[in-house]
Amino acid sequence: MPTAMRMTRPAPEHLPVMLRETLEALAPGPDRTLLDGTIGLGGHAAAWLERSAPGGRVVGFDRDISALAAAGRRLAGFGSRVLLVHDGYENASDRLRHESVDAVLLDLGLGSHQLADAERGFSFRLDGPLDMRFDRDRPGRTAAELLARTPMPDLARLFAEFGEIRGARKLARVICEERQREPIRTTTRLAEIVRRTLPSRSPGRSRVDPATQAFQALRIAVNDEIGRLERALTGLLDLLRPGGRIAVISFHSLEDRLVKRTFRRLAAGGPGFPGDPDRSPERPRLDLGVRRPVRPSGEEIAANPRARSARLRWGIRL
Repeated sequence: MPTAMRMTRPAPEHLPVMLRETLEALAPGPDRTLLDGTIGLGGHAAAWLERSAPGGRVVGFDRDISALAAAGRRLAGFGSRVLLVHDGYENASDRLRHESVDAVLLDLGLGSHQLADAERGFSFRLDGPLDMRFDRDRPGRTAAELLARTPMPDLARLFAEFGEIRGARKLARVICEERQREPIRTTTRLAEIVRRTLPSRSPGRSRVDPATQAFQALRIAVNDEIGRLERALTGLLDLLRPGGRIAVISFHSLEDRLVKRTFRRLAAGGPGFPGDPDRSPERPRLDLGVRRPVRPSGEEIAANPRARSARLRWGIRL
């Protein structure tokens, strides 16, 4: 059987997802400041800076140092109006404790530049090491280490919860059998195991490669994506000035459900703690901009197929 060639394909042109809809939600204006918690290659940030001239600013966070470097090059012409921070958005409220901003954006999608780099291990279409870490400059287990050390029941829960995979237990069992024969260290070997274990659905229902959900589940687990998002949302709202706006672009149902639940809870407020007369009821803190998520237009999906699963939710700080 021929061995897959390890290579890095050229990254496609960077197209920020739902740019028009995002700017409408965030309402940039002169001298306003955006916290871009996932600055990536800087597409949304550049548009904000153009529309918030002359004094508008962007504070951009990202765990991926290569993305920060690319964003820095793209935004160099804006000079001191840009501050880049190598850290996760979940730490923004601590890093900016004495500051406030006018808008917060989280674009939770995986960047094209990350998928195009075989050494990152995000794509099952390229042969490379099973890494999947967003931040490779700090300690953290890789996807290969997770597959090697996670007990079968926990691995099954991971695939079921983060990948929403039918047959998650079967896949976990087969992976445990395969890792006893030989460690699973490459993207192509894992993809072959997944495809052999979980046949594709009938063409009429879905043409999604079965490896898609397995790779998603591992990436979420390696980077603690759901936990980070859950911990971050309320703290990010605290950074907003009254009337400031928060927008989140998610790409799968786990993220979107979490954002929906959190936004609705913040919009509803709630009673104080039972039996505590000194605890006043929590007042609503967010005005929902939309009840249902905004989706990309057909024209955008045609130009950028990766946008098809994007969902945008936003609100205004009360």
